[in-house]
Amino acid sequence: MTSGSLSRRDLLRGALAVGGGGLIVAAGGGAVMAASSRLSSKNMPTPYGAMFRRPPVLMPVAEGVDDKGPWQRYRLTQKLGQASIVPGLTTTIAGYNGIFPGPTIKVSQGTRTEVRISNALTVNRLNGLPFSTVTHLHGSASLPQYDGYANDQTAPGHCKTYRYPNWQQARTLWYHDHNHRDTAQNVFSGLAAQYHLSDPYERAQLPQGEYDVPLVVSDMAFNADGSVAFDDSSNAGFMGDVILVNGVPWPTMKVKPRVYRFRVLAASISRSYRFTLSTGDPMYVVATDAGMTPKVAAVSSWRHGVAERYEVLIDFRKYKVGQKIELRNLSNKNNVDFSNTGKVMQFEVVADAGPKDTYVIPATLDLGPQPWSSLGAIEVNKLKPEMAKARRRLRVERQHGLWTINGETWEDVEDSGFTRVLGNPQPYDVEIWDLVNESGGWFHPLHIHLVDAQIIGRNTTPDGKAHAWEGGGKDVFYLGENETVTALMQFTTGEGNAGGRYMTHCHNLVHEDNDMMIQFAVGDPMVNDPVSADKPVPETDYEWPTTYGAGYPPGT
Repeated sequence: MTSGSLSRRDLLRGALAVGGGGLIVAAGGGAVMAASSRLSSKNMPTPYGAMFRRPPVLMPVAEGVDDKGPWQRYRLTQKLGQASIVPGLTTTIAGYNGIFPGPTIKVSQGTRTEVRISNALTVNRLNGLPFSTVTHLHGSASLPQYDGYANDQTAPGHCKTYRYPNWQQARTLWYHDHNHRDTAQNVFSGLAAQYHLSDPYERAQLPQGEYDVPLVVSDMAFNADGSVAFDDSSNAGFMGDVILVNGVPWPTMKVKPRVYRFRVLAASISRSYRFTLSTGDPMYVVATDAGMTPKVAAVSSWRHGVAERYEVLIDFRKYKVGQKIELRNLSNKNNVDFSNTGKVMQFEVVADAGPKDTYVIPATLDLGPQPWSSLGAIEVNKLKPEMAKARRRLRVERQHGLWTINGETWEDVEDSGFTRVLGNPQPYDVEIWDLVNESGGWFHPLHIHLVDAQIIGRNTTPDGKAHAWEGGGKDVFYLGENETVTALMQFTTGEGNAGGRYMTHCHNLVHEDNDMMIQFAVGDPMVNDPVSADKPVPETDYEWPTTYGAGYPPGT
């Protein structure tokens, strides 16, 4: 039998061959691919030798106001670019507008956006396949056809316009590739960036402007010529030996003696982090995936899985000019660590000629009113277990070489014609989901699309509750070894969204690609078909609409 006649399930069962990296058994027993860069000593970056940089902010190409309020239109092109990441060499990346990370998009709550994304890529250099893409705005309550459904693929030479409602409370989102079976390679190649949604309550209570800093943290390995080295042939994960912050290896950031807000995104393929300061001083968690937390948590470190977002305040007023403070990584069980993966970046305090910073780090935060409360929406931190209409159990595990959720994979969803679902809550229903990882050899950052959820239980904490840093709404749940998380969520769709089908999957992207993903439906499973409702079109056929939403299916 040829490989062409084998199912994805058969291929995965026999796919434990070691590739160009190395199959390493981590301390907890999990086997992952890990690679030391093959760079010469003169080309290997050294910690804190490069300067920190912020990704550029993308500006709208058009904006206006209609009978539903303000709107903005953006344009992005997925294309190859040349990046100066390691000394003396260039690295070819595939990025939004040809850069990594891609440009940050900043939008005010209530401003609807259209983001036209053109695929100007051809062949993926990491796997030799046509470079098809899917874009997911992670953290957005989007319609299914704009949610980055894994099979809603934009082929090279095509484009798609994604529409985002932006009605949610202020938060740090990120947009990244979600192409079925290629997500790990595509994100590793550079298709990732932050998206900031702001509102008056967040702007009034947290640092802004120069003191509001995005941090896209990832790990990478390099070949001798500076190209990226990637190998997921174990189907278990990939970890590199170089830590990047905003695409810069172990940068040094000059900071003033002020309070800074850092929007920290773990954009790695598989690696998790445990961030801490070299001084041992506290950092203040003010926001999680779903935005601001009702109570501010002072922590000396926090555990951070792939795709999670935490916003923290660091008070540099206590340090002297010239003092250097490191942001370090204490790591977690089942990571593969190298000589410098315990370092992340360095802060160097410089003089401030401006007025003294009088900002008071708050103990509590006012999140503001819950959007769509008139339709039954409840602020995530005010949900109560007794509101739940159903309780479901999701068990993540590896069975016979397959990554599964409740014993199923995305191939099962495909074989059903994309109709098979875990459950079918109605809009604004409240449910409890028990997320179970009974393996001691793996950790899984499980992502549930559409929802914000409150963690109401963990079986590994002393009090059985969420960790201190998990005090706000979440859409990614770190399932450590032998951990069970109990999540309380509401399926808030917003006005004009009758529901449809949404994915849930492991955000170790190698696990997702191999095939650890299923779906659920909200409301009518057959509306807003995520593949056919608004298909990508050839670039040559695209015409810019003259008004927001022109040319889209009725009701969207």
